Amino acid sequence: MISYLEGVLKKVYADKIALGVGGIGYEVLIPGYVMSEIRRTTKTEDPLKLYISFNQSERQPKPVLVGFRTELDKEFFELFISVEDIGPSLAIRALTKPVREIARSIEEKSVKDLRQLKGIGERKAEKIIAALKGKAAKYALIPDEELPAETPEDFKIEVLNVLVSQLGHKPGEARKMIEEAMKRSPSIGSSEDLFTEVYRGQKK
Repeated sequence: MISYLEGVLKKVYADKIALGVGGIGYEVLIPGYVMSEIRRTTKTEDPLKLYISFNQSERQPKPVLVGFRTELDKEFFELFISVEDIGPSLAIRALTKPVREIARSIEEKSVKDLRQLKGIGERKAEKIIAALKGKAAKYALIPDEELPAETPEDFKIEVLNVLVSQLGHKPGEARKMIEEAMKRSPSIGSSEDLFTEVYRGQKK
């Protein structure tokens, strides 16, 4: 059994990643909402730790590794696949929303919301609610995570791209505008603040 893997992100595919751990490349399937977070926060060759749901059965003899950023998300996945007719493959496709939102839909008995998940029709939604109502409350209380703060390089590049591609400034001119804005206000920490300071500088 594998509880978690900690290594380096080697490659990102549509629904899985290759994770390098100690000279071995592991193929890990990633649900949609987790993949969105990985694409947003992690680049190739960055360190990455994933909690792993290890799935193998007589019907599915080939081991399937499913990765999550938190242990609670992994727990919910394993609860989710305990429902009749909800196997790992379907669950991976279905988890397009954060766990807390799906758990809230279960606790609120919202068939309509569950039907918005890929591969979940009305009958499966009703089965999920019947099996998990009362068991999902813990996961419904997971707090909304704030997006990670932009690094200086990130927001400078974003502003540079907008100045050049959308507003028509030359690359050298745009870089100078950004540098001058950062000199005037070194504490700038977001693209919005940087745009404001660039605009302020152009008014002088």
